[in-house]
Amino acid sequence: MGEEVILLDYWSSPFGMRVRIALAEKDVEYEEREENLNNKSPLLLKMNPVHKQIPVLIHKGKPVCESMIIVQYIDEVWAHKAPLLPSNPYQRVNARFWADYIDKKIYNIGKLVWASEGEVQEAAKRELVVCFKLLEAELGNNRFFGGENLNIVDIALIPFYSWFYALETCGNFSLVEECPHLVAWAKRCMERESVSKSLPDQYKVYTHLLELRKQHLAELKG
Repeated sequence: MGEEVILLDYWSSPFGMRVRIALAEKDVEYEEREENLNNKSPLLLKMNPVHKQIPVLIHKGKPVCESMIIVQYIDEVWAHKAPLLPSNPYQRVNARFWADYIDKKIYNIGKLVWASEGEVQEAAKRELVVCFKLLEAELGNNRFFGGENLNIVDIALIPFYSWFYALETCGNFSLVEECPHLVAWAKRCMERESVSKSLPDQYKVYTHLLELRKQHLAELKG
């Protein structure tokens, strides 16, 4: 298969967006294959038999799974351009720490904001704001989490910018009021072509999540 690069993905997946951004930062040409998550392809089931999830990067016929592992793989394989991890060992592990924090917190808490209601939603909203404020403090006065350069922490977090409108609308709060510096950071990220072309429109995502929310609440109510 030579240098063939294939990405198994789904348009609204923030995890797939991470991989798209990393590939774009490295100028890697690839074929993107959209998966039907309700009817997963034989290729996806073959390439990720453990989790059976997207994204999966297939490089030279071999699969790499889990978005942040894929991003680090991309950084190592295409090391000639736009390093995504710092060269300093301490800065590198610190970046991995925050990327891991984002991985473990933002998706699950954010989902409770747009997919639930009542006390569960309120508690999730408060917890999400705390998480965002911690990240805002880590960002400090830097342009990006990598200083002047986009790095793995930026790539881990920025896909959730596509959720911001849904989070604010479903949760009835303002991210600009709660975390103005983080919103400003997100807008700086969106000025980069690698990011803006990898993230779908917030309103399209909102419509999609609203439908998922209706299904989820209907299931809860039996």
